[in-house]
Amino acid sequence: MSCRRSEALAFSLVTEINHSMARLVDIWDSIGIMEEQRVERMQTVKKHIDELLHSMIMEEEALRHRIRTDVITFQKQLDTLCLELGLEPYKLEQDLTVLQMEKNLRCHVESLLKEKNERLRELSDLKKQDEDLCVTLCSTPYYIPSGSVPSRTQLQELQEHVEKLIKEKVSREKVFSGLREDIRSLMGEMGHEPESSLERESICPDTDIFLLTHDNIKALKLLLSQLAMKKESLISARDKLKERATSLWNRLSCPEPESEAFREAAMSTLSDDIRRWQGYVEHLEELQMAQLEEVVDKVRQELVVLWDKCLLGPEQREPFNVHFCDAPAGPLWPKVFVGPKNLGRGPRGSTDQAPEVTVEMQLALARTSTPAFGLTLEEELRSLVEVWEKNQGSDKKPLPVSYSAFTSELSKKANTDAFLNSTVKDML
Repeated sequence: MSCRRSEALAFSLVTEINHSMARLVDIWDSIGIMEEQRVERMQTVKKHIDELLHSMIMEEEALRHRIRTDVITFQKQLDTLCLELGLEPYKLEQDLTVLQMEKNLRCHVESLLKEKNERLRELSDLKKQDEDLCVTLCSTPYYIPSGSVPSRTQLQELQEHVEKLIKEKVSREKVFSGLREDIRSLMGEMGHEPESSLERESICPDTDIFLLTHDNIKALKLLLSQLAMKKESLISARDKLKERATSLWNRLSCPEPESEAFREAAMSTLSDDIRRWQGYVEHLEELQMAQLEEVVDKVRQELVVLWDKCLLGPEQREPFNVHFCDAPAGPLWPKVFVGPKNLGRGPRGSTDQAPEVTVEMQLALARTSTPAFGLTLEEELRSLVEVWEKNQGSDKKPLPVSYSAFTSELSKKANTDAFLNSTVKDML
């Protein structure tokens, strides 16, 4: 149908030209144009028609050449794109005109260029995510050769790799968050101020301050275990101080106001609680020392009374002067309060130190309140004196105490009922 239309249009064009030339001839006849002038005008008409047709022919030739060039160019681009995208080479259909070939190739090239750009854009986005995640997690980025267009399979693998890294990041962030929260909680409970850079960074509110690496996780776990051990140590120290304070409080029979400290709530931090209990212990130890000083003063007074009753001179009292200073060197009780079984023995097991024998006898007598012991005490004292005198040998020294006066008084009192109902202290 299109061929017939073009042939009819060509025939109509020839007819129109013939009709136009006939009108020109009529015009020339009516004017009286001579033959030579008519030929000249017809040549001018022919020249214009030739120039127009030649111009059109040149344009159409150029169009045909351009189309053929585009076909070749598009074919090369198509082959390159198919190779880059990993596709099978594109094959044109048979019996196509040059214009149809150009159109098909151009549309296919545009489609593949769009596919290429989409892949490159997707690759760029995924690689950026992959690089950021790998920097945070200190892992190796997914490898895709640079300058190449990734295949759909490569993009799918890269997408799966990025999703895996995202899940790993979420998991590590959860671990990091839990560790840092535990560290902050422990530091808060203990009242511990950060000392190292790791401790300062672990309590920093900035969530991106740490790279989510396994080494950093290990470092935080180690720090957490160290803080936990320190907390246990502080709790143990606090409990020991509390036990010490309770023991002192019970021992000293402190008044009710003093017991208010034991009913107070725990302080906000372990360090504050330890300082509080340390203060209580120091206070109670001061009270203990004050009470101990009172007891020592009373013992010293009683000791002086006993010495006076036993008629001990300055020489016999001199060994005890160390116990009458303000800061005695060593405990007083083991040196003074000795049981009746050690009467007559010195500090080295000898029996030649009469002052200690006398004091021990008097203290044993003062500490004894049973009648049975009072009845046998005179015999024991007599035997001790005899042993002491026997150990003196030829160089006998008199007993520093008036022994006969003491035993005589003891015998008189032993025969009365008052001796049975009174203490040795009252008797002396």
